[in-house]
Amino acid sequence: MQALILEHAGKLSIRDIAIEQRLGPDDVRIAVRNVGVCGSDVHYYKHGAIGPFVVREPMVLGHEASGVVMAAGDRVTHLQPGDRVCMEPGIPDLRSRATLEGKYNLDPAVCFWATPPVHGCLMPEVVHPASFTFKLPESVSFAEGALIEPLATGMQAADKARIRPGDVAVVVGAGTIGILTALAALAGGCSRVIIADLVQEKLDIAATYAGITTVNVSQENLPLRVAQLTDSWGAQLVFEASGSRRAYANLFELACPGGCVVLVGMPPQPVTLDIVAMQAKEIRIESVFRYANQFPRALALLGSGKLDIKPMISGVFPFAQGIEAFERAARAEPGDIKVQISFS
Repeated sequence: MQALILEHAGKLSIRDIAIEQRLGPDDVRIAVRNVGVCGSDVHYYKHGAIGPFVVREPMVLGHEASGVVMAAGDRVTHLQPGDRVCMEPGIPDLRSRATLEGKYNLDPAVCFWATPPVHGCLMPEVVHPASFTFKLPESVSFAEGALIEPLATGMQAADKARIRPGDVAVVVGAGTIGILTALAALAGGCSRVIIADLVQEKLDIAATYAGITTVNVSQENLPLRVAQLTDSWGAQLVFEASGSRRAYANLFELACPGGCVVLVGMPPQPVTLDIVAMQAKEIRIESVFRYANQFPRALALLGSGKLDIKPMISGVFPFAQGIEAFERAARAEPGDIKVQISFS
């Protein structure tokens, strides 16, 4: 079948590829509907590698997906043909110590879509373990279903923060992960989220949500603005979601004494932290690597109507125009949050 394939850095194609996908007794076969273009997909497209993960041969891209069940294996009982679903893209070794300790996202042997050498899901059909396939609530569209994966990262960050009702949070970065982290923090009990970025168009989208205050750091001093909004105390929670090395220069200034800093974004190179500044406030540091057990919670929130992520979807391209979708995502247009590709 045809797939959107990264041939090598800078070269995409839509062509036939032979991938064996046998339906096992615990699997489902899924007709793919919507796939989000993630920042990691774009990074592989532009650079051919992320850290130790190097594209050495053609690879199908895509890992944020929704679809419709076509067939179910003999031992699958909770899904049936016709069910609308989204898919968690990382499959751990169910016998690993990390999995048995409830931290399956940290399993070194995890098989994650579109992470070399594993193919992704930008093709018409995929076979996936039923245990990592989740039914969409009736009110949730395929486009929203394909946003559950990045929302799960925001939910993981909110969990790691240990939010207390009424907390004030700062989120650095108003991209997909940043805004979804802000929404997860509000859903978790924060009274206010201050979100910062350089791009006004992204901040304008974030500002449409009640409870979010925006700061354009090209025009305002972020630590000063946070101090003004918190009676000079600082925020109980700070989420670094930009991945920018510059964000670390004043990260601890944003937090109140005894606060928490959650590292969500991944800098491309090592960064330096001011340990004394952290110790002087007894700041707790948490870090996030993907997510574990967050898909059901994210779907429950969406299904309840308490979370609206539709404004995050900036454009949906038909599969035949998938390369154009990647080119647009790679341009990082100011008003774009999430570009998707659709097979419907």
